[in-house]
Amino acid sequence: MAFRGRMSSRRVALFATLAVVLLALGWMRYTGAAALSGIEFKDMDWNEDGELTRGEVLQGFFMIVAVRTTDGARSCVDYRRRGSGESIRVECRTTPAAP
Repeated sequence: MAFRGRMSSRRVALFATLAVVLLALGWMRYTGAAALSGIEFKDMDWNEDGELTRGEVLQGFFMIVAVRTTDGARSCVDYRRRGSGESIRVECRTTPAAP
């Protein structure tokens, strides 16, 4: 089973595309993109007008970050604009202590 030499240009393009997608997902995860924080698409109505647009979903990937904080049994997610740090929405949950 010998290596056959050069890869086809189609295969190189496929590997390059996959590498770019994986790098983009890694960068978004590292920077805390809101869309990768576990929020559902229906909750990405950032301007709260009752209508979810494609632009708002894209903002969840590129312009909105999710900052998680925990204080005892209370955990919060603060959704902020990337760059300015302006808070858009804060969602908090309190979980009961285990017996």
